[in-house]
Amino acid sequence: MKLNIVVPCYNEEAVLHETTKQLSQLVDDLIAKGKIQSCEIIYVDDGSHDATWTLIEELQKSSTYVHGLKLAHNVGHQFALWAGLEYAAERADAIISIDADLQDDIAVIEQMIDAYKDGCEVVYGVRKERKTDTVFKRWTALGFYSLMQKMGVNIVYNHADFRLTSQRATQELMRYPERNMFIRGMVRLLGFKTAEVYYDRKERFAGESKYPLTKMLNFAVDGITSFSIQPLRMIATIGFIVTVLSFVAAVYALVSYLCGSVVAGWTSMLISIWFIGGAILLSLGIIGEYIGKIYKEVKRRPRYHIEKTI
Repeated sequence: MKLNIVVPCYNEEAVLHETTKQLSQLVDDLIAKGKIQSCEIIYVDDGSHDATWTLIEELQKSSTYVHGLKLAHNVGHQFALWAGLEYAAERADAIISIDADLQDDIAVIEQMIDAYKDGCEVVYGVRKERKTDTVFKRWTALGFYSLMQKMGVNIVYNHADFRLTSQRATQELMRYPERNMFIRGMVRLLGFKTAEVYYDRKERFAGESKYPLTKMLNFAVDGITSFSIQPLRMIATIGFIVTVLSFVAAVYALVSYLCGSVVAGWTSMLISIWFIGGAILLSLGIIGEYIGKIYKEVKRRPRYHIEKTI
């Protein structure tokens, strides 16, 4: 069995040496146990501004496992991950994707391989707890998964992008043409036999998180609008409720007029205008988000450009 490990990197110079050390030790152990015959660690440099690519080149010279892809510019985590998966799809029997920060427990990779050999095409790495995260980070992350599920998006709760996919599953995933990437949702569409392995999330070895609140919010919007039309249905529901309230208000106004008790109600009028105006703007914003997705898809621009391969 040949294994490839895909590691997207963006400004990860602080962790690359340790990541390579730990992954190489793991690969040596797996080969010694006869779990795999060979392995490539594929670092995908997503247009880093630090010395990430220089370190990858140095590591490639000193390690038989390290390979590198340098993207021409920063395209984002999902596209960088896709580039690595596409590169690995023809080179290995199984592909594991993992972030460079060492927060995902690489010790469970052996369990993933065992599940693959038992016939599973996709094996998800699922976090048991998030004790190492700040309270705010934990609250927003768990809220993200809950919101996605309530919006009808089929994802594995507390699973990020730490997973094993077989060569067949990876090649089938590559057939999806969309440019609005939400890979953890796309993998669920494959329908092959799956398994889950659980682990405790570790603290980041070094460096800073590449997913601040703004990126997390954008990621959530991408995931929801790429896999759910629930927001559009919510617009229809809000429109129905506003229509009913407007009808009730009209009946009340007519009865008041007939009874001769009409008074100037500027407060209620002002509130109504603000409410309806806000609802309209919100609705237009949601519809615009979907139109923007269509705009990106129909242009069919390349997802990324590879500047260099080692």
